[in-house]
Amino acid sequence: MPSRTLGRSLAASPQSERLPRSARSVAALLCAATLTMAVSACSSSSSSSASAGGAAAHHLTAYVSGDTNIQKLWEDIVVPAFEKANPGYQVKVVFSAHGTADATTLAKLQAAAKTGRDPGYDLMESSVTLNAATAGLLTKVSAKNVPGLKDVDSALLGPVADSAVPYRGSSVVLAYDATKVKTPPKTYDSLISWIKANPGEFAYNSPATGGSGGSFVETTLDRHLDAKTLKTFQNGYDASLESKWDPGFKELKALNKDVYGKGVYPNGNQAVLDLLAKGQIELAPVWSDQYLSGIQNHTLNSGIEFTQISDPTFTGGASYLGVLKASKKQQAALKLADFFLQAQQQDAIVKQLGAYPVIPATKLPAATAARFNGVDVGNLRAGYSGQTSSDMNNLWQQKVPGQ
Repeated sequence: MPSRTLGRSLAASPQSERLPRSARSVAALLCAATLTMAVSACSSSSSSSASAGGAAAHHLTAYVSGDTNIQKLWEDIVVPAFEKANPGYQVKVVFSAHGTADATTLAKLQAAAKTGRDPGYDLMESSVTLNAATAGLLTKVSAKNVPGLKDVDSALLGPVADSAVPYRGSSVVLAYDATKVKTPPKTYDSLISWIKANPGEFAYNSPATGGSGGSFVETTLDRHLDAKTLKTFQNGYDASLESKWDPGFKELKALNKDVYGKGVYPNGNQAVLDLLAKGQIELAPVWSDQYLSGIQNHTLNSGIEFTQISDPTFTGGASYLGVLKASKKQQAALKLADFFLQAQQQDAIVKQLGAYPVIPATKLPAATAARFNGVDVGNLRAGYSGQTSSDMNNLWQQKVPGQ
């Protein structure tokens, strides 16, 4: 199936800011905006609920961050369906727009863990879920306590040390202006040849500002690594091995003269998509869900298509739900996490977010499964772990930009 057909077939995925749509949302945002008070209030509530037992043990609080489409998924789709399917359960969503409270929340969770206090949350989904997992703040998961994981690729649990539930996927793909690029590259080597043959027509964002540029950088560096080192970078951390990146950084520096603006690196994934939409470049690595949303929202015209390269592919990965280890409501929280893996919820996630499912497409409704014909959604080549990725970003800044 042509990639553009895939994009058009998916439901709209709103990205623009808008006001919360319910009283619960207002309360949640107020809670996130005044985080110190929130943690105290939520903690108190959670503690009393836990100690009360009974029905209160089914009242969950989830910390969620991201764009409004993530907020809508939780508050308008999955949580209402979960509460309807499980009478007596209630879920309060504390939402932080664009993750502005993520770092503070992680610090509060770490502090609570050290002192043995209730964390105030039972689940979390945010950009720092991986950090929370690797810091040992989250409950270990498997098909024993989250039955739906039996249908999920076990490799997706590696980056989070089996401590969070992957519930949606995406990958970096190669977007291109099909009116100008008649034969897009299909392999990494052919991509590099195309960049050199078409100076100024390719761009990637600086890796610290977005994962699509980071994926291009990682893919280049990975070509010089042995399998053991790569696994360490993906699932652990060893700064002593990072000198093995030098050949890759040298290659990237050599490309400065051939990329957009002779070495101009946009800030963020969206900035690269904007260059493509305006016709200022012809080819770029982009996130699959951002591409699909751009097509659906008509911020990208129908002449922009995408392909997947091989040998190797760009990186991809999953977004994760974590159950706080210190939560007193483990059974209820794990039940909600498992609910996200049901076929009906996976179908909603595909439609709402333009995401890849983490369960086999054959388990989805036929019409949804058909949208992924010709698209490899199962091969999500893992990226680096959190600290390794941070080190890569810093070293790229030191070694690549400039002539």
